[in-house]
Amino acid sequence: MPKLKTHKGAKARFHVTGSGKIMRMKGGSSHLRRNKPARVKRQYGEKLPISPVDRQRLSRLIPYDVK
Repeated sequence: MPKLKTHKGAKARFHVTGSGKIMRMKGGSSHLRRNKPARVKRQYGEKLPISPVDRQRLSRLIPYDVK
């Protein structure tokens, strides 16, 4: 069986925790950020777990990080 290649775009956008969870950042954080409330701006800095529906699809893109 040949080695699987990691999708470089997915590698840059998603982070895998030690327990195997795939974390993501919120979208839309860079454009028109001045007009947003402080509470919303703080939320852009947090990482969120991905939806369970997307887990299988992303585990194919990042084959060696997901447990």
